Amino acid sequence: MRVLAILTVKNEGAFLLEWLAHHRATGFTDFLIFSNDCDDGTDVMLDRLQAMGWITHVRNDGPHEEGPQWSALKAAEKHPLRRSADWILVLDVDEFVNIHVGDRTLGALFAALQVATAIPLTWRFFGNSGIIDFVDQSVKQSFSKAAPARFGWPWRAQLFKTLFRNDGSYKKLGVHRPKSPVAERIDQQRWYDGSGRIMPASFHTQGIFSDYSKDNYALVQLNHYALGSAEGFVIKADRGRANRDASSFDMGYWVERNFNEVEDTSILRLDCADFVDELHSDAELSQLHAQAVAWRKMRFQILMRQEPWRAFFGRLLMAGPSHTLSPAQARLILRHLT
Repeated sequence: MRVLAILTVKNEGAFLLEWLAHHRATGFTDFLIFSNDCDDGTDVMLDRLQAMGWITHVRNDGPHEEGPQWSALKAAEKHPLRRSADWILVLDVDEFVNIHVGDRTLGALFAALQVATAIPLTWRFFGNSGIIDFVDQSVKQSFSKAAPARFGWPWRAQLFKTLFRNDGSYKKLGVHRPKSPVAERIDQQRWYDGSGRIMPASFHTQGIFSDYSKDNYALVQLNHYALGSAEGFVIKADRGRANRDASSFDMGYWVERNFNEVEDTSILRLDCADFVDELHSDAELSQLHAQAVAWRKMRFQILMRQEPWRAFFGRLLMAGPSHTLSPAQARLILRHLT
Protein backbone atom coordinates (compact mmCIF):
# COMPACT_ATOMS: atom_id res chain seq x y z
CA MET A 1 0.00 0.00 0.00
CA ARG A 2 1.29 3.45 -0.96
CA VAL A 3 0.48 6.30 1.41
CA LEU A 4 1.50 9.74 0.18
CA ALA A 5 2.18 12.83 2.29
CA ILE A 6 2.22 16.16 0.43
CA LEU A 7 4.12 19.02 2.07
CA THR A 8 4.96 22.63 1.18
CA VAL A 9 7.88 24.29 2.98
CA LYS A 10 9.81 27.53 3.17
CA ASN A 11 12.73 28.05 5.57
CA GLU A 12 11.84 24.97 7.65
CA GLY A 13 15.18 23.14 7.48
CA ALA A 14 15.58 23.15 11.26
CA PHE A 15 12.44 21.01 11.69
CA LEU A 16 12.37 18.96 8.52
CA LEU A 17 14.32 15.87 9.61
CA GLU A 18 12.26 15.18 12.74
CA TRP A 19 9.02 15.61 10.80
CA LEU A 20 10.20 13.27 8.08
CA ALA A 21 11.49 10.60 10.48
CA HIS A 22 8.25 10.66 12.46
CA HIS A 23 6.03 10.21 9.44
CA ARG A 24 8.20 7.48 7.93
CA ALA A 25 7.82 5.63 11.25
CA THR A 26 4.08 6.30 11.14
CA GLY A 27 3.88 4.43 7.85
CA PHE A 28 3.92 6.98 5.05
CA THR A 29 5.70 5.43 2.09
CA ASP A 30 6.05 8.47 -0.18
CA PHE A 31 6.70 12.16 0.38
CA LEU A 32 6.06 14.77 -2.29
CA ILE A 33 7.60 17.98 -0.96
CA PHE A 34 7.47 21.41 -2.58
CA SER A 35 9.88 24.18 -1.58
CA ASN A 36 9.48 27.85 -2.35
CA ASP A 37 11.93 30.74 -2.11
CA CYS A 38 14.07 29.27 0.68
CA ASP A 39 16.83 31.27 2.36
CA ASP A 40 17.93 28.71 4.97
CA GLY A 41 18.89 25.87 2.62
CA THR A 42 15.71 23.84 3.03
CA ASP A 43 15.61 23.35 -0.73
CA VAL A 44 19.17 22.00 -0.74
CA MET A 45 18.29 19.63 2.11
CA LEU A 46 15.38 18.35 0.05
CA ASP A 47 17.68 17.80 -2.92
CA ARG A 48 19.91 15.69 -0.70
CA LEU A 49 16.95 13.74 0.71
CA GLN A 50 15.78 13.05 -2.81
CA ALA A 51 19.22 11.77 -3.76
CA MET A 52 19.07 9.48 -0.72
CA GLY A 53 15.75 8.07 -1.90
CA TRP A 54 13.69 9.45 0.98
CA ILE A 55 11.46 11.95 -0.84
CA THR A 56 10.52 13.55 -4.13
CA HIS A 57 11.36 17.26 -4.22
CA VAL A 58 9.77 19.84 -6.52
CA ARG A 59 10.95 23.46 -6.51
CA ASN A 60 7.99 25.83 -6.47
CA ASP A 61 9.56 29.28 -6.33
CA GLY A 62 7.33 32.33 -6.77
CA PRO A 63 5.73 34.56 -7.62
CA HIS A 64 2.41 32.83 -6.86
CA GLU A 65 -0.90 34.46 -7.65
CA GLU A 66 -2.83 32.38 -5.11
CA GLY A 67 -0.04 31.56 -2.68
CA PRO A 68 2.67 28.89 -2.84
CA GLN A 69 0.62 26.10 -1.27
CA TRP A 70 -2.22 26.37 -3.76
CA SER A 71 0.31 26.42 -6.57
CA ALA A 72 1.97 23.31 -5.15
CA LEU A 73 -1.33 21.44 -4.81
CA LYS A 74 -2.20 22.12 -8.43
CA ALA A 75 1.16 20.69 -9.46
CA ALA A 76 0.70 17.72 -7.13
CA GLU A 77 -2.58 16.82 -8.80
CA LYS A 78 -0.67 16.03 -12.00
CA HIS A 79 2.29 14.31 -10.37
CA PRO A 80 2.84 10.55 -10.89
CA LEU A 81 3.02 10.02 -7.10
CA ARG A 82 -0.52 11.31 -6.76
CA ARG A 83 -1.74 8.86 -9.38
CA SER A 84 0.02 5.86 -7.81
CA ALA A 85 -0.98 6.54 -4.18
CA ASP A 86 -3.61 4.47 -2.40
CA TRP A 87 -4.09 7.10 0.33
CA ILE A 88 -3.16 10.80 0.46
CA LEU A 89 -2.76 13.41 3.21
CA VAL A 90 -1.81 17.07 2.75
CA LEU A 91 0.25 18.25 5.72
CA ASP A 92 2.28 21.16 7.05
CA VAL A 93 5.65 20.78 8.76
CA ASP A 94 4.15 21.76 12.14
CA GLU A 95 1.55 18.97 11.94
CA PHE A 96 2.33 15.46 13.22
CA VAL A 97 0.00 12.49 12.77
CA ASN A 98 -0.51 10.86 16.19
CA ILE A 99 -2.20 7.44 16.06
CA HIS A 100 -3.49 5.91 19.31
CA VAL A 101 -4.46 2.42 18.17
CA GLY A 102 -2.39 -0.77 17.84
CA ASP A 103 1.28 -0.16 17.07
CA ARG A 104 0.47 3.52 16.36
CA THR A 105 1.02 3.20 12.60
CA LEU A 106 -1.20 3.84 9.62
CA GLY A 107 -1.56 0.10 9.18
CA ALA A 108 -3.20 -0.14 12.60
CA LEU A 109 -5.49 2.80 11.84
CA PHE A 110 -6.61 1.33 8.52
CA ALA A 111 -7.22 -2.03 10.22
CA ALA A 112 -9.45 -0.32 12.78
CA LEU A 113 -11.43 1.48 10.04
CA GLN A 114 -11.40 -1.07 7.26
CA VAL A 115 -14.30 0.34 5.22
CA ALA A 116 -13.29 3.99 5.56
CA THR A 117 -12.68 6.00 2.43
CA ALA A 118 -11.67 9.13 4.38
CA ILE A 119 -10.48 9.83 7.92
CA PRO A 120 -10.48 13.50 9.01
CA LEU A 121 -7.68 14.09 11.52
CA THR A 122 -8.74 16.82 13.92
CA TRP A 123 -6.14 19.33 15.06
CA ARG A 124 -5.01 19.35 18.65
CA PHE A 125 -3.33 22.65 19.47
CA PHE A 126 -0.04 22.43 21.37
CA GLY A 127 1.02 25.66 23.06
CA ASN A 128 4.53 27.02 23.40
CA SER A 129 5.01 25.53 26.91
CA GLY A 130 6.48 28.84 28.06
CA ILE A 131 9.59 28.32 25.93
CA ILE A 132 11.17 31.58 24.79
CA ASP A 133 14.47 30.68 23.09
CA PHE A 134 14.68 28.71 19.89
CA VAL A 135 16.78 25.61 20.60
CA ASP A 136 17.67 22.79 18.24
CA GLN A 137 15.66 20.13 20.09
CA SER A 138 12.83 17.76 19.31
CA VAL A 139 9.53 19.55 18.74
CA LYS A 140 7.58 16.55 20.02
CA GLN A 141 9.55 16.43 23.27
CA SER A 142 9.76 20.17 23.86
CA PHE A 143 6.10 21.05 23.39
CA SER A 144 3.95 18.60 25.31
CA LYS A 145 1.24 20.90 26.69
CA ALA A 146 -1.96 21.08 24.69
CA ALA A 147 -5.55 22.22 24.56
CA PRO A 148 -8.26 20.06 26.16
CA ALA A 149 -9.93 17.39 24.05
CA ARG A 150 -13.19 19.34 23.89
CA PHE A 151 -13.87 23.06 23.91
CA GLY A 152 -16.03 25.39 21.86
CA TRP A 153 -13.83 28.34 20.92
CA PRO A 154 -11.88 29.28 18.86
CA TRP A 155 -13.51 27.56 15.91
CA ARG A 156 -10.13 26.93 14.27
CA ALA A 157 -9.34 24.34 16.94
CA GLN A 158 -11.83 21.99 15.30
CA LEU A 159 -10.31 22.11 11.83
CA PHE A 160 -9.14 18.83 10.36
CA LYS A 161 -6.86 17.51 7.63
CA THR A 162 -8.28 14.59 5.65
CA LEU A 163 -6.50 11.31 5.06
CA PHE A 164 -8.41 9.97 2.06
CA ARG A 165 -8.44 6.98 -0.25
CA ASN A 166 -7.19 7.96 -3.71
CA ASP A 167 -9.89 6.03 -5.59
CA GLY A 168 -10.96 8.70 -8.09
CA SER A 169 -13.81 10.05 -5.99
CA TYR A 170 -12.30 13.55 -5.93
CA LYS A 171 -10.66 15.40 -8.78
CA LYS A 172 -8.68 18.00 -6.84
CA LEU A 173 -6.52 18.29 -3.76
CA GLY A 174 -7.30 20.76 -1.00
CA VAL A 175 -5.49 22.02 2.08
CA HIS A 176 -7.99 20.45 4.48
CA ARG A 177 -9.93 17.96 2.35
CA PRO A 178 -10.17 16.61 -1.20
CA LYS A 179 -12.22 18.77 -3.54
CA SER A 180 -14.40 18.50 -6.67
CA PRO A 181 -16.24 15.26 -5.82
CA VAL A 182 -17.30 12.96 -8.65
CA ALA A 183 -21.08 12.72 -8.41
CA GLU A 184 -21.44 9.08 -9.37
CA ARG A 185 -18.96 8.01 -6.67
CA ILE A 186 -20.27 9.97 -3.69
CA ASP A 187 -22.62 7.23 -2.53
CA GLN A 188 -19.61 4.96 -2.08
CA GLN A 189 -17.94 7.30 0.42
CA ARG A 190 -17.53 6.31 4.05
CA TRP A 191 -16.04 9.03 6.24
CA TYR A 192 -15.04 8.18 9.83
CA ASP A 193 -13.88 10.68 12.43
CA GLY A 194 -10.81 10.35 14.65
CA SER A 195 -12.77 8.36 17.22
CA GLY A 196 -14.10 5.86 14.69
CA ARG A 197 -17.64 7.23 14.32
CA ILE A 198 -19.31 7.29 10.92
CA MET A 199 -19.73 10.89 9.77
CA PRO A 200 -22.82 12.42 8.13
CA ALA A 201 -23.06 12.17 4.34
CA SER A 202 -22.79 15.97 4.11
CA PHE A 203 -19.04 15.62 4.73
CA HIS A 204 -18.67 13.69 1.48
CA THR A 205 -18.93 16.98 -0.40
CA GLN A 206 -18.15 19.73 2.11
CA GLY A 207 -17.01 20.56 5.63
CA ILE A 208 -13.65 21.07 7.33
CA PHE A 209 -14.65 21.17 11.02
CA SER A 210 -15.15 18.40 13.55
CA ASP A 211 -17.93 18.45 16.15
CA TYR A 212 -16.37 20.23 19.14
CA SER A 213 -18.90 18.67 21.54
CA LYS A 214 -17.36 15.22 20.98
CA ASP A 215 -13.97 13.69 21.70
CA ASN A 216 -12.44 13.28 18.25
CA TYR A 217 -9.09 11.77 19.28
CA ALA A 218 -9.76 8.20 20.43
CA LEU A 219 -8.05 6.60 17.40
CA VAL A 220 -6.00 9.42 15.91
CA GLN A 221 -5.31 13.13 16.26
CA LEU A 222 -3.20 15.67 14.41
CA ASN A 223 -0.75 17.32 16.78
CA HIS A 224 -0.51 20.93 15.65
CA TYR A 225 2.64 22.65 16.92
CA ALA A 226 1.62 25.95 15.39
CA LEU A 227 3.64 28.23 17.64
CA GLY A 228 6.92 26.74 18.81
CA SER A 229 9.13 28.98 20.92
CA ALA A 230 8.50 32.72 21.15
CA GLU A 231 11.65 33.35 19.10
CA GLY A 232 10.58 30.77 16.56
CA PHE A 233 7.17 32.32 16.20
CA VAL A 234 8.71 35.70 15.33
CA ILE A 235 10.52 34.01 12.46
CA LYS A 236 7.33 32.24 11.43
CA ALA A 237 5.53 35.57 11.34
CA ASP A 238 8.30 37.02 9.21
CA ARG A 239 7.97 34.11 6.76
CA GLY A 240 4.21 34.47 6.25
CA ARG A 241 1.60 31.84 5.49
CA ALA A 242 2.06 29.13 2.91
CA ASN A 243 -1.37 29.61 1.34
CA ARG A 244 -1.37 33.42 1.49
CA ASP A 245 1.88 34.83 0.18
CA ALA A 246 1.41 38.34 1.57
CA SER A 247 -0.25 37.41 4.86
CA SER A 248 1.66 37.21 8.13
CA PHE A 249 0.95 35.78 11.55
CA ASP A 250 -0.10 38.09 14.35
CA MET A 251 -0.97 38.23 18.04
CA GLY A 252 -4.45 36.91 17.34
CA TYR A 253 -2.92 33.75 15.86
CA TRP A 254 -0.75 33.31 18.98
CA VAL A 255 -3.56 33.89 21.49
CA GLU A 256 -5.95 31.52 19.71
CA ARG A 257 -3.41 28.65 19.81
CA ASN A 258 -1.29 29.03 22.95
CA PHE A 259 -3.14 26.49 25.09
CA ASN A 260 -1.03 24.67 27.68
CA GLU A 261 -3.76 23.16 29.85
CA VAL A 262 -3.26 19.40 29.32
CA GLU A 263 -0.07 17.34 29.26
CA ASP A 264 -0.06 15.05 26.22
CA THR A 265 3.04 12.97 25.51
CA SER A 266 1.22 10.21 23.65
CA ILE A 267 3.08 10.93 20.42
CA LEU A 268 6.36 9.84 22.04
CA ARG A 269 5.12 6.25 22.19
CA LEU A 270 5.91 5.87 18.51
CA ASP A 271 9.60 5.04 18.20
CA CYS A 272 11.23 6.83 15.28
CA ALA A 273 14.76 6.97 16.70
CA ASP A 274 16.24 4.70 14.03
CA PHE A 275 14.99 6.99 11.27
CA VAL A 276 16.27 10.08 13.09
CA ASP A 277 19.69 8.46 13.48
CA GLU A 278 19.75 7.40 9.83
CA LEU A 279 19.08 10.94 8.63
CA HIS A 280 21.58 12.62 10.95
CA SER A 281 24.24 10.03 10.16
CA ASP A 282 24.50 11.45 6.65
CA ALA A 283 27.30 14.02 6.93
CA GLU A 284 25.96 16.31 4.21
CA LEU A 285 22.43 16.28 5.58
CA SER A 286 23.61 16.85 9.14
CA GLN A 287 25.65 19.85 8.04
CA LEU A 288 22.69 21.31 6.14
CA HIS A 289 20.52 20.88 9.22
CA ALA A 290 23.09 22.74 11.33
CA GLN A 291 23.21 25.54 8.77
CA ALA A 292 19.41 25.85 8.85
CA VAL A 293 19.52 26.11 12.65
CA ALA A 294 22.21 28.80 12.45
CA TRP A 295 20.22 30.72 9.84
CA ARG A 296 17.18 30.73 12.11
CA LYS A 297 19.16 32.13 15.03
CA MET A 298 20.76 34.77 12.81
CA ARG A 299 17.40 35.75 11.31
CA PHE A 300 15.97 36.38 14.77
CA GLN A 301 18.86 38.70 15.60
CA ILE A 302 18.31 40.63 12.37
CA LEU A 303 14.60 41.04 13.10
CA MET A 304 15.28 42.26 16.64
CA ARG A 305 17.15 45.24 15.22
CA GLN A 306 13.82 46.54 13.92
CA GLU A 307 11.36 48.18 16.33
CA PRO A 308 8.17 46.57 14.93
CA TRP A 309 9.62 43.10 15.49
CA ARG A 310 10.99 43.96 18.93
CA ALA A 311 7.52 45.19 19.89
CA PHE A 312 5.93 42.03 18.52
CA PHE A 313 8.34 39.83 20.48
CA GLY A 314 7.60 41.84 23.62
CA ARG A 315 3.86 41.30 23.17
CA LEU A 316 4.40 37.56 22.89
CA LEU A 317 6.26 37.57 26.20
CA MET A 318 3.58 39.67 27.88
CA ALA A 319 0.68 37.60 26.57
CA GLY A 320 1.42 34.44 28.50
CA PRO A 321 -0.58 31.23 28.00
CA SER A 322 -4.17 31.36 26.80
CA HIS A 323 -7.08 29.72 28.61
CA THR A 324 -10.07 27.99 27.10
CA LEU A 325 -13.42 29.65 27.52
CA SER A 326 -16.05 28.06 29.72
CA PRO A 327 -19.00 26.49 27.88
CA ALA A 328 -21.12 29.48 28.88
CA GLN A 329 -18.55 31.92 27.52
CA ALA A 330 -18.20 29.99 24.29
CA ARG A 331 -21.97 30.04 23.83
CA LEU A 332 -21.92 33.83 23.99
CA ILE A 333 -19.95 33.72 20.73
CA LEU A 334 -21.41 30.62 19.09
CA ARG A 335 -25.00 31.82 19.44
CA HIS A 336 -24.27 34.44 16.78
CA LEU A 337 -23.40 31.81 14.18
CA THR A 338 -26.00 31.42 11.45
